[in-house]
Amino acid sequence: MNINPPFDEAGKAYQQTRMANWDAIAKKRDHWRGMGRWYHRRLAEIYQFLVHPNQRILEIGCGAGDLIASLQPSHGVGVDFSAEMIARAKQRHPEIEYRQLDTHDLSSLEDVFDVIILSDTVNDLWDVQRALEQVKKLCAPHTRLILNFYSHLWQLPLTLAQSLNLAAPILSQNWLTPEDVDNLLRLAGFERVRATREILLPLPLCGLINRYLVKLWPFNSFALSNFVIARPAPQPAQNPSVSVVVAARNEAGNVKNIFERLPNMGSKTELIFVEGHSHDNTYETIEKEIPLHPRTPSLLFRQPGIGKADAIRLGFEKASGDILMILDADLTVPPEDLPRFYEAIASGNGEFINGVRLVYPMEKEAMRTLNFLGNKFFSLAFSWMLGQPVKDTLCGTKVLWRKDYEKIAANRSYFGDFDPFGDFDLIFGAAKLNLKIVDLPIRYRERTYGTTNISRWKHGILLFRMVAFAARRIKFV
Repeated sequence: MNINPPFDEAGKAYQQTRMANWDAIAKKRDHWRGMGRWYHRRLAEIYQFLVHPNQRILEIGCGAGDLIASLQPSHGVGVDFSAEMIARAKQRHPEIEYRQLDTHDLSSLEDVFDVIILSDTVNDLWDVQRALEQVKKLCAPHTRLILNFYSHLWQLPLTLAQSLNLAAPILSQNWLTPEDVDNLLRLAGFERVRATREILLPLPLCGLINRYLVKLWPFNSFALSNFVIARPAPQPAQNPSVSVVVAARNEAGNVKNIFERLPNMGSKTELIFVEGHSHDNTYETIEKEIPLHPRTPSLLFRQPGIGKADAIRLGFEKASGDILMILDADLTVPPEDLPRFYEAIASGNGEFINGVRLVYPMEKEAMRTLNFLGNKFFSLAFSWMLGQPVKDTLCGTKVLWRKDYEKIAANRSYFGDFDPFGDFDLIFGAAKLNLKIVDLPIRYRERTYGTTNISRWKHGILLFRMVAFAARRIKFV
């Protein structure tokens, strides 16, 4: 006997009425298109940006199956409570598995999925929290839940379109704000990663409006669709290992300190140096120090190319740890701070931990005034573009899981090889994967040996170019 039935009598009547309505809509669409096709076309474009192909994807409320089929899953499952919709989905997209199920009871599904989609579904549910709790059982820690639901500012125009037979006749809907959905997600064991507003005019010839104008204030307040990307509430990892990668160019005077000050973290802490065409004896100094510190597993490589990004990529390629860390060889971020980054990622609180130098007061010569102001500007620009707060884009200390870095590297062609620093390659890649980015404030110290390898003006211009590039590839899609 089910001691927690999904519906009382009112709930059963509610569901039966909606099943009948969606069955009728399925039959109507056999000979009627309406004006919704431009809306659904834009929805598909947005989901194709958010969801990589060849993943295990579940869509709840799949209708005729067009959306999930467009995402090219390695294994796709579509669920809908309308028998008529499921029949048409099976006919239109036989490569997808379709199941007639109610979202409030998904107990017959036993798979775990990479991505779970509820597109225009939560507005129509009897019990949103219960449905999300059902979905939670089908999640792994890496699963991303993506929901879109319409803004009630559009209630009047949508009602008018339905009365003119331009849109499908939808029954009364839940009045859900993004804040309501955030709260329901928390109650069901999820955490929001980021949210966006999409689609200003679901009409033909409005591509530029729906790609650009809807992302700008005040037009975004009038968007039709709210998108929310969430992940299961974090679970701590069990003693993962660590690889710390140090790109070292003209840093001979800091090498001994790096060995002596690097803390042990997790089950093993590996230290990887990538030396980059130094004019001093950096390479030879590292060679001499390695045998003096036998308790620290260490590797040394000569960088084949140029730039910090090239060095870090080589180090990450050679790393064996579960967690990858970048430590700048100038020691302006103390190695003693790395355990805080370890705790932030191993606890599950974040999936990409980004060091922030702009919170605590700095030592006198740690960062020049123009550099500080530039970092402030870029932090605001990138936070707006990425939909997650990123307060400091150029702090060298960044930490992520090796398995996530491998996905970023595999998807690098989307952005291209444009970043000599490597910071933006990682931040953009993490945002594209919908990883939870967490800022971790640190105290930035004055360099005690050598000089910076960054050119304020040359690299500043490059940063402006990257802002424009990232806006096209991440924000205005």
